[in-house]
Amino acid sequence: MGSLTHFSALLSPTPSSSLSFLHPSNNHLNLQSLKAFHPQTQLPATYPPQRWNLSKRNLIRRSTLGEAAVLEPPPPPPPTSSESKKTDPEVVASFKLKLLSAVSGLNRGLAANEEDMKKADDAAKELEAAGGPVDLSVELDKLQGRWKLIYSSAFSSRTLGGSRPGPPTGRLLPITLGQVFQRIDILSKDFDNIVELQLGTPWPIPPVEVTATLAHKFELIGPAKVKIIFEKTTVKTTGNLSQLPPFEVPRIPDSLRPPSNTGSGEFEVTYLDSDTRITRGDRSELRVFVIS
Repeated sequence: MGSLTHFSALLSPTPSSSLSFLHPSNNHLNLQSLKAFHPQTQLPATYPPQRWNLSKRNLIRRSTLGEAAVLEPPPPPPPTSSESKKTDPEVVASFKLKLLSAVSGLNRGLAANEEDMKKADDAAKELEAAGGPVDLSVELDKLQGRWKLIYSSAFSSRTLGGSRPGPPTGRLLPITLGQVFQRIDILSKDFDNIVELQLGTPWPIPPVEVTATLAHKFELIGPAKVKIIFEKTTVKTTGNLSQLPPFEVPRIPDSLRPPSNTGSGEFEVTYLDSDTRITRGDRSELRVFVIS
């Protein structure tokens, strides 16, 4: 009777006893004994004794004698859109070097011809594609800082000076363009365009050097799109006249502004990392900045 009690326990529907009964090390002995005491019992198809495949990679669940279900592990989830568009950092670095080489020596675009502009645009598109889409909702902190403009396709019109002095503005004073910066504060939403200028003067008066700061506020109007709203322009003399206080240029009334100068603008950030930024403006101009 002890043996019958033993096999009654083995036939218990509890998971622990069922799994113990079906352990491969006990299959041959237990099934033979079970068959001797219970002739009506149907042995599993794997009997006569045969090593059962209990691969560690499979999950085996057994609920009743002779029933087995093998559950394969679920396939890995597909890569997200951002992961699938990631490019090897070395490839991105090579495209960045190609762009910087294409715009070097162009005096921020003032000395660029049609061929130069095409090379710069093609190199920028390669870097934009390699870097993937920009999402300023999670990368806004990368905008923070003072950025130096190294290329603008808009300067190819040569309406400002540089190494090739353009026509005088206002028909009186020629202006030579110096360095151009953007200063961005993501907390205060300040967005300042800072332009160094040299104003021509009649001989023998030396040129006047000034720094003009065009103050704006900015806001995000899309994942990578920025809108800036003009506030004021402040001019500060430098060089020999640096002791003079800064002064604010009177703002033109909105009613007198031409339609092309509304005081605000939009641009899209098409590439952004810790030291390089590419933007494309609402007038199709391409701009390349490096952190200053």
